[in-house]
Amino acid sequence: MGHSRQKIDLTGQRYGRLTVLGPAENIGERTAWRCLCDCGRHTTVKTNQLRSGHTKSCGCMDRGPVYVDGTSPEMLRAAKVARKNNTSGVPGVDWWAAKGKWRATICFKGKRYYLGSYSHFEEAVQARKRGEAELHDPFLDEYAGAAANQRPPADS
Repeated sequence: MGHSRQKIDLTGQRYGRLTVLGPAENIGERTAWRCLCDCGRHTTVKTNQLRSGHTKSCGCMDRGPVYVDGTSPEMLRAAKVARKNNTSGVPGVDWWAAKGKWRATICFKGKRYYLGSYSHFEEAVQARKRGEAELHDPFLDEYAGAAANQRPPADS
């Protein structure tokens, strides 16, 4: 008979430059927390990233990714380049051998979305580009605006 782990409440605790404000929506299946960085920015961080010391700031110290609503804008920007293990050369497009078709997928806010399977590689690439335009691009635009508004004022 298995037992369930009891969740630890991290509210009010400090990890590096981060103060935990309270629970946030899970990132994938991982518990996450809303945090306030000493620089004034808010971020969402997974429990294991806080407790291990891997994430100590919102990213202002250039350590660990910043998460907004469970998604890292920095990682999205980096995803424009295919990973080393990607055989198609296009992020989110792969050959689905079982179906004999090209498959397009996209990950966003901890979920993977299936964008369809296609006989032609170019069709799968276009489906992926539409997915980026609908999901990633508005999020990155909104994040850029929010980050600009949250920057602390420059010293005089």
